[in-house]
Amino acid sequence: MGNFNILKVVDRGKGLFTKLGIDYPVMRTILQVKLTMDRRRIPTILDNNRSKNKKGDANQFLKSLWVYGFIGLVLVPFLFFTESYLFPMSIVFGILMFMLMTSMISDFSQVLLDVRDKSILHTRPINKRTINAAKIVHVGIYMFYLTAAITAVPLAVSAFVRGIGFFFTFLGLIILMNMLIIVMTALLYLLILRFFDGEKLKDIINYVQILLSVAIVVGYQLVIRSFELIDFELFFTPQWWHVFLPPVWYGAVFELLLTTNISGILVLFAAMAILLPFLSIYIYIQSIPAFERNLEKLLNHAAPKKKRSAFFCKRIAQMICSDKEERAFYHFARLMMKNERQFKLKVYPTFGFSLIFPFIMIFNELRMSSWEEISSGKSYMWVYFAALMISTIIMMLRYSENAKGAWIYKGLPIHNIKSLSRGTLKAFMIHMYLPVFSILSLALMLVFSVSILFDLIVVFLASSVYVIVCFKLINGDKLFFSEPFEMAQQQDTAKVIASFFLLGAMVGIHFLVSFLNYGIYGYGALLLAINLLLWKKAL
Repeated sequence: MGNFNILKVVDRGKGLFTKLGIDYPVMRTILQVKLTMDRRRIPTILDNNRSKNKKGDANQFLKSLWVYGFIGLVLVPFLFFTESYLFPMSIVFGILMFMLMTSMISDFSQVLLDVRDKSILHTRPINKRTINAAKIVHVGIYMFYLTAAITAVPLAVSAFVRGIGFFFTFLGLIILMNMLIIVMTALLYLLILRFFDGEKLKDIINYVQILLSVAIVVGYQLVIRSFELIDFELFFTPQWWHVFLPPVWYGAVFELLLTTNISGILVLFAAMAILLPFLSIYIYIQSIPAFERNLEKLLNHAAPKKKRSAFFCKRIAQMICSDKEERAFYHFARLMMKNERQFKLKVYPTFGFSLIFPFIMIFNELRMSSWEEISSGKSYMWVYFAALMISTIIMMLRYSENAKGAWIYKGLPIHNIKSLSRGTLKAFMIHMYLPVFSILSLALMLVFSVSILFDLIVVFLASSVYVIVCFKLINGDKLFFSEPFEMAQQQDTAKVIASFFLLGAMVGIHFLVSFLNYGIYGYGALLLAINLLLWKKAL
């Protein structure tokens, strides 16, 4: 095992851990093992062409941090606001909390809820507080890397633009924010664990990912709306519900420390920003026995329920799949997407974004236009936000928590491996994309009337083309469900971002042809022809 440099940083808190009743040497050893395991890459059976000279201990998460560093550049312009600290820093922390919380939900929740090491650790003389502290610190280490990547440039800029006092205030509040995010997520899962058990609990956790993701997006919008622009000056009128907006707390700290603007409400917000992270840690430490006790419910497997006949799914497969082989892979992919919990944990939050973003954009337009103007315009184009989920999910379809079972692709007498691609992509379109798209379409037709129906059909046809392009761009010749999640690489994220530009071009073309007489019908006919060609020839 390697002696990781990050553990030398953790060593500086040895005294604090000991005072909290944690066996620090044992916790450090557990962390060392977990970090070593994180670096190991599981070779996939079907990836025989991978160079043997590549090191197998590369941590792909660390390699992907440059993407987050690039995203963090959006924070820099807010550091140049000169009149007030409350607004720009509330927005900065709103963006940070949005990015970190979504990463926490989708990538690190399984670490907090991991019960696989119970058979090893719980048979040793190790107290549960130490095991749980190791989990929190393990997540904290990766949150540190992620936060450092996002905030490195903004922190450096703040030191030059705002001075060293601003820099240390910014750095200290980022640390407090991370503490709050990690512990509050753990406490939320503790609350869920208390009321549900077994298989039902695992499903509930997946649905909570969606709700929490939506709540983060809505909260970010509320932060922006807490400020009013009057005569090009920003005004903040405190309301009781601002207490539930953590980004405003952190903005208040800057306002209090670096300006002469002092008020009771700002003092309250600043006190919450500083004290609540420590209070939440105290509550979590006291709740560790209950958390560990309830976590055992994840080991309970409910008796399998008798399933209803899959007649509807069989009929759909018969209608859209060309042969028995494709239908078999269609049903296989549908069951994999339905049952793989790690896949759902990473993918479900994107459902929340896809459903909420179009309406957020429409409500943003209400600040400048009337409802009548919006309903007669082309704001229904925001439905393309649903297609943003396509590239991310297609990337995730390549991975599986049971990737070792991919040997079956070679063991089965498969006549045409392209049947796997067609069947899987059709299952994704019917069982994941179509429900979200349908909900959005029905809601938008209530606002814009049924006259936009053909536009929505065109959007679906464009999305179908986008599915194939994303598959070719992101997956290439990789087989679905054939690689472990640990092998997700930074190149995948870069390709996903590149695919967004293509989607933007599709939106632009749709918008332009909508101004031409019968242009939308011609564009729809062209997309239908492209779909028929691509689904037959490109796959």
